[in-house]
Amino acid sequence: MSALRVSAGSPFPLGFQDCHNGVNFAVFSRHAERIELVLFDDASSESPVAIVDLGAPGHRTGDIWHALVDCMRWGQAYAYRAYGPWAPEKGQRFDGAIELFDPRALAVRTHADATTGKYRHRSLLVDRSFDWQGTTLPGRTWSETLIYETHVRGFTIDPSSGVEHRGTFLGVAEQLSYLQALGVTAVELMPVQAFDDFLATGRNPSSGQPLYNYWGYNPIALFAPHPAYAASREAGDEVREFKTMVRELHGHGIEVILDIVFTNTAEGAEVGPTCSLRGFDDSIYYLHGEDTTQYSDYSGCGNSLNVSGPSPTSGSERQ
Repeated sequence: MSALRVSAGSPFPLGFQDCHNGVNFAVFSRHAERIELVLFDDASSESPVAIVDLGAPGHRTGDIWHALVDCMRWGQAYAYRAYGPWAPEKGQRFDGAIELFDPRALAVRTHADATTGKYRHRSLLVDRSFDWQGTTLPGRTWSETLIYETHVRGFTIDPSSGVEHRGTFLGVAEQLSYLQALGVTAVELMPVQAFDDFLATGRNPSSGQPLYNYWGYNPIALFAPHPAYAASREAGDEVREFKTMVRELHGHGIEVILDIVFTNTAEGAEVGPTCSLRGFDDSIYYLHGEDTTQYSDYSGCGNSLNVSGPSPTSGSERQ
């Protein structure tokens, strides 16, 4: 990292992109006054190896903040800090002390800081390349479709499943013969996007201990597979293992359907934790009622996403 080189980069695509001459980072925020890209050796690092000020000239195009950084490697971690007004009445809840997940992250990790007790939210750089071995979409017609809905962990976590990688993406792939014996032609998976393992307010009424979140209907990163569903604990291996599962299912004529939560996130209501969207641009990503200090809640989960998403301005225009 001593040879770190930073240039302006490109506003698109959002997220990170391997450009061969570096990694391009791009993130949306219309109302932030300053954004920092914070780079780490790995997800557990307490201190960053570099901080890139995206408020510097050339690093903002419209609503997109961006930079091209050379000398990065797969497995390294990054986060953002977004600075601006704390004005809930205007739908703005900026806090530069909080590390934020990249909304387009492909892999994420959450760690509790031993000193402060606060959570550190890190996104990971992962290699997108993968050997699909020539597999293609099965292309089943509806008349051929028999859907088996299941939960990745619940499907194989019990020893009676007989698989090697219980409760994981690879465990699902190990059940191919079972699915085929049933005549299944499509597997519908309950949420597999990265989610908050512990509900912010869920407590065991007897012990007071936090309740483990089993179902996954509170995503923290919509583009990242849930890391706990990987058999390996190496950085970003959940991406490779998810693709392996899909490849094996497709190779045996079984389609994959994903149950994706587009209604709400783990950030919850206005008193919930901030880990990504709220910190980048609360009024853009969430729907608010007449009282803009509170969220519209059509899902019963504390907030409702603005599913139309952000509409970035073009060129060099700023708002």
